[in-house]
Amino acid sequence: MSQVNQEIGRRIVVAGIETNYHDLGEGRPVLLIHGSGPGVSAWANWRLTIPALARKFRVIAPDMVGFGFTERPEQVEYNMDLWVEHAIGLLDALGIDKASVVGNSFGGALALGMAIRRPERVDRLVLMGSVGVHFEITEGLDKVWGYTPSIENMKELLDIFAYDRALVTDELAKMRYEASIRPGFQESFSAMFPAPRQRWVDAMAFSDQQIGALAHETLIIHGREDRVIPFDNALKLFSLINRAQLHGFGRCGHWTQIEHAQRFNQLVLNFLDE
Repeated sequence: MSQVNQEIGRRIVVAGIETNYHDLGEGRPVLLIHGSGPGVSAWANWRLTIPALARKFRVIAPDMVGFGFTERPEQVEYNMDLWVEHAIGLLDALGIDKASVVGNSFGGALALGMAIRRPERVDRLVLMGSVGVHFEITEGLDKVWGYTPSIENMKELLDIFAYDRALVTDELAKMRYEASIRPGFQESFSAMFPAPRQRWVDAMAFSDQQIGALAHETLIIHGREDRVIPFDNALKLFSLINRAQLHGFGRCGHWTQIEHAQRFNQLVLNFLDE
């Protein structure tokens, strides 16, 4: 199978948006929400996670509107309202009343948004390298959101993402660069987070009161050496969420689910299966 074929899953229309998503396994539903890197897709983000979780759960991993192989409507304003509506709309379209939600980075803010705005639709929360609290934008995140396509720029981003530089091969950089220049991908990506980019961090942040009011069981996971989203975010979320657990990985950047895939998968499985 080619990379492209693996990234394309099933198609469903969600609130008028033709949505690409993966749906594997049986059991209680778990929604995986990817991050916001250039050329990202659900499969690229969760390819090592989906098969592991699908052994016990029904795993649903969509390309959120504006990303991957989901439709990019013209004149749409990309913001938390749109993304939360898209995620809840997907659950509606699939006939799912309630799902546990695993959010990575940008997806963590979206998972928080779902739990805050529609708490009855969310079972358990897993927040990995999560946005959603106020922080000063890192140089790493500014570079991710400010990406302009080239293999050199992509390799620099991958270096920022990963603690283990052995993961950053020329082949991976070429593959992710090619993903970032597919028709429409860079256009929507560059429209989402124009400079100055601190405002987009702030737009995805919730108040301490909103986060503190969450009653959901929550697992917070973060790489200690994360150069994109600061580890302090995890400590802040842990201090605010009543029913929270925190797991930090040393020797780990922003790619917990890839750099420590087996341990990450086991942690999430144990937490969701409690």
